Amino acid sequence: MRDRDKRTSRMKWSRIAVFISAVVLFFAVLLLLPESVSWPARSTIAITLFGLVLWAFAPIPIDLTSIIILILLIAMKGTEMDVILSGFASPAVFLIIGGMMMAVGVNQTLLVKRMTYFLLARMGGTARGIYVGFFILMQIQAFFIPATAVRASLMVPVLSSIIEETGVDARSNFNKLMYIGAAFGGNVSGIVVLTAGIGNILAIEILRLYEGVSISYLQWFIYAAPVWLLLVLATMYIVWRSYPPEAHSFDRLQNKMQGKYQSLGRLTVEEKKCTAILAVTILIWFTESWHGYHPTFAALLAVVLMSLPGTGFADWKKMLDINLGIVLLIGATLSLGYSLIESGAIDLLEVLISPQIVLDIFSNPWLAIPIAIILSQVYHLGVTNVSTAVITLMPVLISLSVQAGVDPVVIVVASAMAMMLGFLLVVETMPNVVVHGTGRVSQKDFLWPGLWLTLASIVIMVIIAYTYWRWIGFWP
Repeated sequence: MRDRDKRTSRMKWSRIAVFISAVVLFFAVLLLLPESVSWPARSTIAITLFGLVLWAFAPIPIDLTSIIILILLIAMKGTEMDVILSGFASPAVFLIIGGMMMAVGVNQTLLVKRMTYFLLARMGGTARGIYVGFFILMQIQAFFIPATAVRASLMVPVLSSIIEETGVDARSNFNKLMYIGAAFGGNVSGIVVLTAGIGNILAIEILRLYEGVSISYLQWFIYAAPVWLLLVLATMYIVWRSYPPEAHSFDRLQNKMQGKYQSLGRLTVEEKKCTAILAVTILIWFTESWHGYHPTFAALLAVVLMSLPGTGFADWKKMLDINLGIVLLIGATLSLGYSLIESGAIDLLEVLISPQIVLDIFSNPWLAIPIAIILSQVYHLGVTNVSTAVITLMPVLISLSVQAGVDPVVIVVASAMAMMLGFLLVVETMPNVVVHGTGRVSQKDFLWPGLWLTLASIVIMVIIAYTYWRWIGFWP
C-alpha cells in the first residue's frame, strides 16, 4: 500500500511539473519573441506550444486541455471569435460525430457478435485460426465503424472472453499474441479507409485548409490499399513470430462459438436494416468523386436512417452516448490551425523552416517521401496524441513541400499513414491504450514486435511510394 501511495504521489508531482513547464514555455515565448513579431502571431505561437506540451504529456485530460486552448485563444484576442471557434464548424468534426454515432447504432444490433462468432466457429480450432480470424475481423470493421478507438473498445471485450474461455495465463505467448495482435491490427485497420482514423480525417482537412485540395474516399482507398495489404501480412507475421503460441486445445472454444452462432438464428430485421444502411453509406463514400457529397453527409445520413421510425432500429438516446472529449479535441486542434493561418504565425513558421539546404533536400521527391515518413514516425513518438501530431506537423510538411516544389498531397498522405502506425509505445494510439488497459500486456510486450513493425512499415511505404504511386500517376 505504501509503495502504491509513493507511486501515486510521484505521478501527481510529475504531472504538476509538466503543467508548470508548459506555463513557463507559454510566457517565455510570449515575452522573448522579437518585437517584430506581431501580437496575433506571438500569442498564437505561445498558445500552440503550450497546448503541444499538454497534449503530448497529458498531465491533465486532453479534452480539458482543448477547452483551455480555446479560452486562451479568446482571452489573448489574437484572432477574431469566429475564427477561434471555426474548427467546430469543420466537416471533419461532424464526420467524427457521425462515425461515433454510427458505431453506437451498429452495436445495438447483433452484427458484430454474429461476425465474431461466425469467424471463430469456422477458424477457431487452432491458435493460428483464432489469431487470423480475429485480425481479419478488425480489418472488416474499419469499413463501417469509423475511429480506431471505437473499434478497439468494441473488440477488446470479445477478446477477453476468448482468453477467459481458453484459460491461458497472462504470461503465455498466446495471451500476448492475441492482445498485441489486436492493438496492432487496430492500428493497421485505420490506414486504408479515410473515415477509419481521426488522423486521416484531420490530414485531409488540413490539406484542404492550407492548399484548397481535397482527397475523396475512393482516392484515399486507391492510394492506401497496397500499403494496408502488405502491412496486414507483415503485422500478422511479425507478431506471430514474436509470440509463437504454446500447444493448446481450442476445441472447447470453437464448439462454444458454434453454439453461440447457431443460437443467434437468422438475421434479425434490425441486422438487415443495419446492413442495408451501412452498404448505402459505404457506396456514397466510394462514389464521392461522382456526386461531390462530403463523407460527412453519408455518416450523418446513416445516423438519421438508423434512428428514424420505419428505417431505424436504434434508440436515439443511446445514439447520443458518444465521446464528447474527442469532439472537443478535434474542434480545438482545427481552431488552432485556423488561428495559426489567420494570425500570420504560419508565415513566420515558413521562414524558420526554409533554409536553402533544407529546401534543396526536400525538393527531391525521392528523398522527401522517406524523410516525411521517418519524421512522422519519430515525431509521433514524442507527440503521442495523433490529432496533435497531425495538426502541428502537417502545416510544416505542407509548407516545405510547396516551397521545395514537391506535391504536398503525396507528402500529406504518406505522413498521415505513418502517424496511424504507433507500434512502439502504449500511448501512441488508442488501440494500444485500450489493449494495455486490460492489464494483460505490459509496455515491454510492445517493444520487440513494435520495433520490427516500425522498420517494416517504413520500408513498405517507401517501396509503394517509389513503385505503385508512380505507376498510378500519384506523383511524377
